[in-house]
Amino acid sequence: MRAQLLVASLLIAPSTGASFAQDVLLGPAQETIIREYVVRERVVPIEPLPDVDFSVGTVLPDTVELHTIEQPDLDGGYSYVVVGERTVVVEPGTRRIIHIME
Repeated sequence: MRAQLLVASLLIAPSTGASFAQDVLLGPAQETIIREYVVRERVVPIEPLPDVDFSVGTVLPDTVELHTIEQPDLDGGYSYVVVGERTVVVEPGTRRIIHIME
């Protein structure tokens, strides 16, 4: 019975939490590379916009300025924006938020 509950909870977990999906997309090593890059670049954070939902899966409007992450050690091309104290990682082609780092 416990095994069945464990399997059921593992099947449900991926669909219930954005933080789980975030871990699949970017691992700890990638997060470290991005975090160090953002600190080095000193991009001025923006304030959260009342009409924009900054959560994984949201497509950001053109009014949000994205910054390219230019790191050869990082697989994939990503952009980012700093919102308050969070770094929001974005797919540049689609402008879709793929990861949020607190």
